[in-house]
Amino acid sequence: MKFTVEAFRNWKHKKVTLLGMSGVGKTYLSAMLRGHDWFHYSGDYRIGTRYLDEPILDIIKQQAMRVPFLHDLLRNDWIYIRNNIKVHDLGPVLSYVGKLGNPELGGVPLEDFRERQARYRRAEIDAMYDVPDFIRKARTIYGYNHFVNDVGGSLCELEEPGVIDLLVEHTLLLYIQVTDSEEEQKLINRAQSAPKPLYYRPDFLNEHLRRYLDEHALDYAAQMDPDDFTRWIFPHLFHSRIPRYESIAGPHGYTVTSDEVARVRDEADFIALLETAIAREG
Repeated sequence: MKFTVEAFRNWKHKKVTLLGMSGVGKTYLSAMLRGHDWFHYSGDYRIGTRYLDEPILDIIKQQAMRVPFLHDLLRNDWIYIRNNIKVHDLGPVLSYVGKLGNPELGGVPLEDFRERQARYRRAEIDAMYDVPDFIRKARTIYGYNHFVNDVGGSLCELEEPGVIDLLVEHTLLLYIQVTDSEEEQKLINRAQSAPKPLYYRPDFLNEHLRRYLDEHALDYAAQMDPDDFTRWIFPHLFHSRIPRYESIAGPHGYTVTSDEVARVRDEADFIALLETAIAREG
């Protein structure tokens, strides 16, 4: 959706989708707004609790069945296992996606990794197609006046135009851009110091996997240290996503900086920031 500042001020039930790399402040804003009559829709939470719940449990059970003490308990339904995913702690989703590399170092074999990546992509697409229904539920069931869609950092990678069209139809898109080189390096350093599982477009993964293997004189992905590969690839991923975010925000939404987001303390600040972003394009 596109607005004038006046039209935005008069928009009774505001609906905003936050775009940007992980760590730029999307969840910070969403959590803050939750205390100001905004429904917080977390794409990754929806993925974990709805679309990847069973695949996550299958992997956990597969590991548990290797433990003799747990084997008979599970076979006889004497115990059960469930996910305990939270909006602020998506550990089971991250564990499912995993890191590519040597299984003996906690990595996921290449074919399994590709399968998990494909499932995650499908799950993220499905979670975004659920947004209109949750906008309705937020108002009619839970009584929230406003809606914030906190999407995963990989939204720009999905190559599913229908998702963007849907979000543009139902929400205002706000891209949080990292413009300061020092802030950019901080985000990269943070991701490298504690590497987390990531989604990669298949072509991007294939190209950078070949480069990594060549640079490190390795023959197979199974020889890679999973954390080292994730640290190595993240800066490449970061910079590849910037033009993809911009191609979405340019024609369809608005852009603010991570520095501007860091100064937001309450709903009034957030609304003022949105009005500033709209005015800049006026």
